[in-house]
Amino acid sequence: MIVKYRNLGKWGLKLSEVALGSWVTDLAGTQAEQTALETVNRAFDLGVNFFDCADAYSGGAAERFFGKALAQHARNEFVVSSKVFFPMGPGANDWGLSRKHIIEQLDKTLNNMKLDYIDLYFCHRFDPTTPIEETMQALSDMVAAGKILYYGVSEWSPVQITEALAVVRENHLRPLSVIQPQYNMADRYIEDEIMGICEKNGVGIVPFSPLAQGLLTGKYRKGQPLPAGSRATWQADRQINNLLTDDNLDKVEGLLKVAEGLDIPLSVLALAWILRRKEVSSVITGASKPSQLEANVAASGYTIPDDALAEIERILDYHPFVRRIG
Repeated sequence: MIVKYRNLGKWGLKLSEVALGSWVTDLAGTQAEQTALETVNRAFDLGVNFFDCADAYSGGAAERFFGKALAQHARNEFVVSSKVFFPMGPGANDWGLSRKHIIEQLDKTLNNMKLDYIDLYFCHRFDPTTPIEETMQALSDMVAAGKILYYGVSEWSPVQITEALAVVRENHLRPLSVIQPQYNMADRYIEDEIMGICEKNGVGIVPFSPLAQGLLTGKYRKGQPLPAGSRATWQADRQINNLLTDDNLDKVEGLLKVAEGLDIPLSVLALAWILRRKEVSSVITGASKPSQLEANVAASGYTIPDDALAEIERILDYHPFVRRIG
């Protein structure tokens, strides 16, 4: 079972169709750290070459973990990403997308990971207090300096992405190459405009939250108690709890039947459904142990039959927003 690869948009970089996202808690000195190291090593065995992180995850601890884990492997064998935006200290310039914060935080990220460069570097969110021109210039300069190879944005609107692409083009900057949006069966907003923008401009898409916080694993069932220890029992921001509506749980029941008919887990169906789109370069998954990663990788190269795709569309009942004039 070896993962397949896709180009990052129109660019030459090859990413495994399934990526491994970082742990958002500090694992140092715990048994979970050893399991996480085993999971990363198993990723290499399976051909996974893309590892996603962010400076804000556990105040840099996630980056330090990946630095330790990836140090066991040759630099040419992996692609690693990180992000910048969220507060990393109490100071006025310790957050956002100013030139100062980007450059200072990138240096901290490189130090955390013990690397000379980052392959992909994302603006974690949009910063309304900083001109897009300043942000794009800083990122382009970091590419020119050899500290990052490609850069992109996460959770920016279609208008913001379009403006950034225009700034890059008009100022002859190094290209914006990738975006990292949320995308899954329960949240398809990028299909309406963003995918078209990316395809036209050769921008890669590497979605996060492909299983909708666990909704699309099938562990949460209508009329049944929350599974002990599941995210819905402890997550402070209650993102998963807000997804556990009767409508969503009814859709999960239908999707489980489709997955059963194909003799695959619902999680594999959900990941393969994302990878059905050629605009997607890689899908970022989480895994707390090697067996979970192995299950995720099974989605790579899996083609959902047309009749199953049609049934999925019937179940999801998605209606893009279209405003008709005249």
